[in-house]
Amino acid sequence: MEGDCLSCMKYLMFLFNFFIFLGGACLLGLGIWVIVDPTGFREIVAANPLLFTGAYIMLAMGAMLFLLGFLGCCGAIRENKCLLLFFFMFILLIFLAELSAAILAFIFRENLTREFFTKELKKHYLRNNDTDVFSSTWNSVMITFACCGVNGPEDFEAVPLLPYSPEAVPPLPYSPLESTTPEACCQRELQSREGMFVNREACLAGFEKFQNRQGCYTVILNSFETYVYLAGALAIGVLAIELFAMIFAMCLFRGIQ
Repeated sequence: MEGDCLSCMKYLMFLFNFFIFLGGACLLGLGIWVIVDPTGFREIVAANPLLFTGAYIMLAMGAMLFLLGFLGCCGAIRENKCLLLFFFMFILLIFLAELSAAILAFIFRENLTREFFTKELKKHYLRNNDTDVFSSTWNSVMITFACCGVNGPEDFEAVPLLPYSPEAVPPLPYSPLESTTPEACCQRELQSREGMFVNREACLAGFEKFQNRQGCYTVILNSFETYVYLAGALAIGVLAIELFAMIFAMCLFRGIQ
């Protein structure tokens, strides 16, 4: 009876890790294709820091799952104690890292408030200076989500202005936001850095019609609100699977003579 139970556990663990292995291989292949693709997709990703970072995260996740699945499959089917121990330690490290990240996110959740982001934006934002990582990231976010600042264009009233030539556009009515709105807040035909401006000059001169008026905090919150519960459920599911994987690995480890 004990032998049948051990055999069943062995093949269940092999099947479970085989799917992890396949998932990791798919993510790894997709990540490599996105980064080295010669047909032009690489340039699109490289132009957007968010997509660029996402591609490397996908690559790292794929490699990690690939290795994890491989160790689990080999350890289970060959009944190799050494591989099973490596698998257990690997899963344990991932489990502890995810648990630590969740605890830190809970502790520092006050740093994700609207007031925190507004303060940081006014303190560090350098407008169109793309050599500055903070400013470049904010510009990419504002262009991608068609938003402006944390709360709206008024966030940039305290940000130092870049040289601006009023002769570049016809005389326009006065606006309290005149020339304080950064270029990234101007409406574009396509929401990317390569997208053509609807009317750049009028936007920079203060015409609200050609500006993205909604703050990024509200836009991003609304965009991801529907996925929050799904992400939470997935996170709990992943932690539960990892916990069961560790239990199976240890039971199999102890059952191998």
